[in-house]
Amino acid sequence: MTQRYNRNPAAVDALSPEQYHVTQRNGTERPFTGEYWDNHEPGIYVDVVSGEPLFASVDKFESGSGWPSFTRPIEVTNILEKRDFSHLMLRTEVRSAHGDSHLGHVFKDGPRAEGGLRYCINSAALRFIHLDDLESQGYAEYKRLFTEEDA
Repeated sequence: MTQRYNRNPAAVDALSPEQYHVTQRNGTERPFTGEYWDNHEPGIYVDVVSGEPLFASVDKFESGSGWPSFTRPIEVTNILEKRDFSHLMLRTEVRSAHGDSHLGHVFKDGPRAEGGLRYCINSAALRFIHLDDLESQGYAEYKRLFTEEDA
């Protein structure tokens, strides 16, 4: 499949101040304030700038952190991990590979049975696409994540 995701200047220009602060300035939204931290609907989360698929609701879990938390990305090639020494601590930053958006951080305190990782992601970096809208939004291939044999 040819790569169709890239940094979209028009999307960057359309970002809200909070989305811009998070994705373009490596910011962090306040816990329990983001649109998706408590979202339990089925669907996928894509980069607000590029549209690249990042995470699925089937991999989302309640971490108690106040940010959407996932055990793994949908496509590992859409995620970049970088060492982050800000705030006087070593963390692993998570960025979108094609949109170059700051998404959040990954920690090693996730559910052990699911691999032990917690992708702690800012809602402001994401756009949610409900399962019912995947096909019409051009993400039909990800409906497979919600079938009985794959779930």
